[in-house]
Formats: sequence, structure tokens, C-alpha cells
Amino acid sequence: MTGQRADARRNYALLLAVAEQAIADQGADASLEQIARTAGVGSGTVRRHFPTRHALLTAVFQKQTDVLADRARDLADRPDSRAALLDWLGDLLRFAATTRGLAEALNRDHSAADETHDHCATARLIEAGRPLVDRAAADGVLTPGVTIGDLLSLITGIALATEHHPDASVEAGRLLTLTIAGISPP
Repeated sequence: MTGQRADARRNYALLLAVAEQAIADQGADASLEQIARTAGVGSGTVRRHFPTRHALLTAVFQKQTDVLADRARDLADRPDSRAALLDWLGDLLRFAATTRGLAEALNRDHSAADETHDHCATARLIEAGRPLVDRAAADGVLTPGVTIGDLLSLITGIALATEHHPDASVEAGRLLTLTIAGISPP
């Protein structure tokens, strides 16, 4: 974006802000045409900045996935690898359960088998969480065979299952606690 004209940078920032709100309100299927109208630009402008819905979702969730990746790096050196992994999964679940559209986007990313998803939230979270999972497995505090992909699927499933619950975060946390007993008994 550094080589863009000032008006193109403003349009990008405006479209991203409008898209963040639209996705929070309507989920991952928010209308791109409505986003363009709300931002006061043409649909071609949206497509220039975000050629696919996936590109838009990636941009919307980029900041949050960066925070989760940083958190995973911070936790990687904790002496208790089980606690580090569970803390990160809890952070991820709180984010997924309270960010409308994220769980659906993660679910789509997970089921897509082409290279257009190389820079998606799922790929970033897999990269961030894998060292925590590998360390917990090496320490013998994770059920053998459990992968970061398995854990992201569980988090996504819990977030999707609790999306319309009156207190999604609390219910998601309760379901994660039940799940943990199965994947990593104390």
C-alpha cells in the first residue's frame, strides 16, 4: 500500500472500517456491494482493494490474528507447556466466540484446498499454534496424535455452536473446559 495515491489509501482504510462493521453485524457473508455503498465508493473500488471475499476477510481479521500469533510466541517459553497451550486456546476461543464471522471464515479457510488461502487467518493461526502443540506433545501433556488443525477445528466448532447463545463467551469457555478433559487430561 505504500506506493498508492493518498485517495487510494483513504479508500482502503474506509473500506476496511466499513467491512469490519458489516462483518461484525452480518457475519462473513456481508454484502460487498453494500460495503461499497456504505463507504461511498463503487464496487470496482472494493474489488481493486479486495479482489475476493477471502482477501477482505483476511484483511479484517489480520490485526486480531497478529495479536494471537504474538501471544503464542510469548507463551512458547513458559515452563508449563500444557498451561501455555490451554491459555492460547482460551484466548483464541474468546476471540472467535466474540468476533462475528471469524469462526465461519476459519471454517471456510479450513475446508479450502487451494493456494488462494495461503495467507488466511487459519494458516497464520496454524503457524502460531504449532510450536505450542508440538511442545505439549513432546512433554507428554497432550493426547497423542492431536494436531493444531484438530484444535482449530474444535475451537471453530465451539465458536459456531455458541454464536447465537446469549452469553457466547461464557458458554464457549464451558464447552472448551469439557473438551480439554478429552484432549489433555490433567
